[in-house]
Amino acid sequence: MLVEREKIILVGVILPNKTEEAFWNSMNELYSLVKTANGEVMDELTQKLERVSQASFIGSGKLLELAELVEMHEADVVIFNSELSATQVRNISKVVDARIIDRTQLILDIFAMRAKSKEGKLQVAYAQYKYLLPRLSGQGTSLSKLGGGIGSRGPGESKLEMDKRHIREKMYDIKAQLTHVEKHRKRIIDRRNTQSVFRFGLIGYTNAGKSTIFNRLTNETTLEEDKLFATLDPTTRKIRFEGGFHALLTDTVGFIQDLPTTLIAAFRSTLEETANVDVLIHIVDASDPDYLQHETTVIKLLQELEMNHLPTLVVYNKMDKAPATFVPDRPEHLLFSALNPDAPKIIKQRMIELIEKNWSFFTMDLSEENGKELAQIGQQAWLTKLEYIENEACYRIEGYRPRKESTND
Repeated sequence: MLVEREKIILVGVILPNKTEEAFWNSMNELYSLVKTANGEVMDELTQKLERVSQASFIGSGKLLELAELVEMHEADVVIFNSELSATQVRNISKVVDARIIDRTQLILDIFAMRAKSKEGKLQVAYAQYKYLLPRLSGQGTSLSKLGGGIGSRGPGESKLEMDKRHIREKMYDIKAQLTHVEKHRKRIIDRRNTQSVFRFGLIGYTNAGKSTIFNRLTNETTLEEDKLFATLDPTTRKIRFEGGFHALLTDTVGFIQDLPTTLIAAFRSTLEETANVDVLIHIVDASDPDYLQHETTVIKLLQELEMNHLPTLVVYNKMDKAPATFVPDRPEHLLFSALNPDAPKIIKQRMIELIEKNWSFFTMDLSEENGKELAQIGQQAWLTKLEYIENEACYRIEGYRPRKESTND
């Protein structure tokens, strides 16, 4: 069944603190966000200002122009490429006959669409309520009116206060559920951490190709789409190497610039699994003209999430579509196309190098009667040499394993 797409008008303001190129990149991203949310952009309105209007964000003349655009296109929703205050929403709604939302609400809406796990859904619901609470008074006058008439006087609450109290109760309830879910996830992570498995985490700007790379390396089928936030809930799978050795690979939600502060907490939890990795693999879309800004956004968010200390390999993906002028920005990098038939082999080779760099070299002799332990050692350590010494009736092993175990021999 075809779902009718809502008609959208985009509104953006060019301010002195942003270059025109950065502004248009941000507007293009807003367009992509609308596409992801299954909306259809009918038109866009832009204005150059020294500062935004506290009352209506854009100037009064532009506001009337916006009202005419909405009427002409019979638009359902107007989306501003910045966060709006409750007052601004209320004042714009008096003039413009359409639903008024901002970039933050749009991102929250997409997160709500994409969340699949219980924790993901709870985190998004909490972020939505947190965003809505201070803005309730801007959602139309009906919310703030008293009931009026018999039965509504005395100790009764206004509709607005009831809504606020209801939302606070909901948030309290969600927080309690999240605490329970987080404890369960922490137990899983702690159990995994005792298993001496090397862990990689895929991070990167949204739509950089993380899920495609994840699928090619693990033979999984997580959602691969040319849409923003195709993956929201983190997924961890085994990645197999030669000789029975395996590591763990976690795919995560895509980063985005101007990420709503209400979503930083949701991000923190979805990235919790990645915070426990040994090495981050930062995927960058080399074909995107704004790739440097995307890299900066990811690095800045990693700092906010206190994950910038982790060793990181930057993989410049989609090199088959990259311009001839492309120049890698990071010293530790790999030029790559996930669709190349040799892609898994190329990236696995680099992963092995990273394992050898971050684990400790060891050598040991294993007696013939303990030969059964070989398979187990091969799963938990990366072996570079394995030979049978006949005159000593033992196996000579060389390889790499977690540093914490390197003192055992």
